[in-house]
Amino acid sequence: MNVDELVRDALRDQAEGQPPAGPGFADRVLSVRRRRRSRRLATVAAAAAAVIAVVVAVPVLDSGKQDVRPSGGVEHTGITPHPDQSPPRDVIAAGRVALAAYFTHTIVEQSADRAVSQRTYRLLNPKTKKYAKDDRWSYVAVAPGMTTAAVLERDLPVPRIGLLDLASGQVKRWIPVDRPVAGVEFSTDGRKLVATTYSENPDRRVKIDGSEGWDAPFMQSDRTGFHVIDVASGSSSWAGVEIGGGAHDPEAFINSRQDFAFTRDGRFVWSGMPTEPGEKFYDFTGREVPAPALEQYRDWSVDAGVSPDGQLVAGAFAGRKWKTSSFVLDARTGKQREVRGQQLLAWADGNSLVAWDIGPDGNEFRQRLVLVTIGGEKTTPLSDFRSPEDNTKGRWEPVFAER
Repeated sequence: MNVDELVRDALRDQAEGQPPAGPGFADRVLSVRRRRRSRRLATVAAAAAAVIAVVVAVPVLDSGKQDVRPSGGVEHTGITPHPDQSPPRDVIAAGRVALAAYFTHTIVEQSADRAVSQRTYRLLNPKTKKYAKDDRWSYVAVAPGMTTAAVLERDLPVPRIGLLDLASGQVKRWIPVDRPVAGVEFSTDGRKLVATTYSENPDRRVKIDGSEGWDAPFMQSDRTGFHVIDVASGSSSWAGVEIGGGAHDPEAFINSRQDFAFTRDGRFVWSGMPTEPGEKFYDFTGREVPAPALEQYRDWSVDAGVSPDGQLVAGAFAGRKWKTSSFVLDARTGKQREVRGQQLLAWADGNSLVAWDIGPDGNEFRQRLVLVTIGGEKTTPLSDFRSPEDNTKGRWEPVFAER
């Protein structure tokens, strides 16, 4: 019996006797109980949470045609853990998803009181199954299937989006845009991109009086709207989205980086905000629309989002049954269940998730990737622990994609 089989048996044992599931960035987590608040009020948020869902097609870069996979995609039931690696060197995967890339942050000073928070990516090569540094890009989004990534060059915002072949490391095609972008995300079927437009670099930093570091982002965002792009043809449309109307308008104080992403069904785009209602949804013309039924309980600060079958939604930190745990909600009723895991990152399947969690020492600043199961009492380590120190080279941030 190999490791995958042992793990599957263990997870099956954990789930026995449990009822089936009902029909359903913060920068630098300094304290679990402050995580959600800090994300909503002063985060240098990563791009809006990518929605992990059923994959239908993956773009072919050369021809502009579609390589259509069977509905439901390719099933992956095993896990590939490397609990001795942090940052990881070899592929980490669980169920339907894999760690497609990860990045670290560096503050690059531009003047005495201005700087930029710059990302450096390590991308998974689908042939070698290893992560390799690629410092050409300021932002990377990996498409379902994990053979292609959308990449943005340095000096944001930029006037074009590259489609990178992850095996060769070569950009196969550039998609020009008429308004500069600083964030990009794929739809769940890989056919479309939503690219968030900004008039200035959203990763700029300033020093606050009395502060020694570069921790504070601009709270007055320079976001202007979004492009919806057809990956195969490169055609796009742009929609402007007003941020707010004045100093007393809470929407005027969204985080400096507050990117758009697609809803699970790809019909709308959405964006988080640090004040109520927490999220806003838009059609492709930029007109605000009510939250879709399966998205109404989404929490923008939780990366995992809606489950692949659309029945559940990953929720915020709970910390009730266990010191570190999170809520999972029924997508239609909002009914909560508690699952292990400090921070839910991606759905491995309809009943289990990849999460950050702490170890037996109880140190809330020291986390590793784990697989958690709804109704299960245990976690399965997928990586070694991140450094407990903030803003160090060991503090890597994951990027998951459907495999």
